[in-house]
Amino acid sequence: MSQTLYQISIWLLPVLIAITFHEAAHGYVAWKLGDDTAKNEGRVTFQPFRHVDTWGTVIIPGSLLMMGTPFIFGWAKPVPVDFAKLKNPRRDMVWVAAAGPGINIALALASGFLLHFVSFFQATGNAWVFANLYNSIQVNLLLAVLNMIPIPPLDGGRVAVGLLPWQLAVLLARLERIGIYIVIFLLIILPYAGQKMGLNLDFLVWFIGSSVKTLSHFVLVATGHI
Repeated sequence: MSQTLYQISIWLLPVLIAITFHEAAHGYVAWKLGDDTAKNEGRVTFQPFRHVDTWGTVIIPGSLLMMGTPFIFGWAKPVPVDFAKLKNPRRDMVWVAAAGPGINIALALASGFLLHFVSFFQATGNAWVFANLYNSIQVNLLLAVLNMIPIPPLDGGRVAVGLLPWQLAVLLARLERIGIYIVIFLLIILPYAGQKMGLNLDFLVWFIGSSVKTLSHFVLVATGHI
């Protein structure tokens, strides 16, 4: 029980900060580019409970963590964006979508720099602070990579819709309603089915894991740890 509580204590703060800044960044950039929808609904805030989704932020990630799965999957309440209010809807959609993963990369770098100050804490707290900061790097990079998969409604899908030629953008945009089911299929159902058949079908899990590992190495190099 004590080990479970310790695991919660070293993951809870990094997760809450990562999703809060991610969602607030979407709302802030949209507000600055002409859409005040998120601002009016109180979503341009660092108050985490304004962004928490009971199932996506608490129950599902918590269950996966308790089960010891190799990845944590979840989501926050989507920030409302009225793209018609943006000054240049197609261009600005790219900036709004990219703001979330962008702030997660920035938070990962900030956590890397803060690791240099762990020694200033008392010996009993060193390991706990180090674990929180290290997990912050991993969580933020995981959120950045996962959200940049080019399938709408993920951020990467909306970035792709804004950058692709019009005809291709329209085709990709049509996946908006079923995109999350495609991601769940690739992340959970396909690997599970492959396991039952004796096949390794963890393609997306492998891609996400490899990308997070590469970015984590970059963050540690950039912040002077390697």
